[in-house]
Amino acid sequence: MDYPITLVVRFLREKKINFVPRLYDYVEKGGTRESARQLGVDEHAIIKTLVFETNEKKPLIVLMHGDREVSSKTLARLLGVKSVEPATPEKASKLTGYLVGGTSPFGMRTAMPVYLEVTILDLEKIYINGGKRGFLVEIHPGVLIDHLNAESVEVGI
Repeated sequence: MDYPITLVVRFLREKKINFVPRLYDYVEKGGTRESARQLGVDEHAIIKTLVFETNEKKPLIVLMHGDREVSSKTLARLLGVKSVEPATPEKASKLTGYLVGGTSPFGMRTAMPVYLEVTILDLEKIYINGGKRGFLVEIHPGVLIDHLNAESVEVGI
């Protein structure tokens, strides 16, 4: 299969992480529901890479199931900060080096803390962005702990 050689693919290859490239037709505003439908997989196994900022303007990443949202209140409480808001698409792109819809926690431009919804680790395999719109990589969820130093949290709603 012909697939793009993104920073994510280079990262996974360099770390000798097994992955399966999964291409689909990117649909503006289609989100994880659309990629799940096209790939014939459960939306719960598609993992969103979300960029947030604390009230102190400190960026962070939250990895969340495609069919769930992040409770900003719970996240702020866990981090011991006043508030946490999603970063603007422009700010997210600047921090990660990826376009919104193509954001991956691997090979980001800026190092930032990564938080992971704990139930993601219960899945047999996950589908996470491969660094380009319309491109997911199928990997084992343990990779997120082993290679991103991700911290488990319970912030999903």
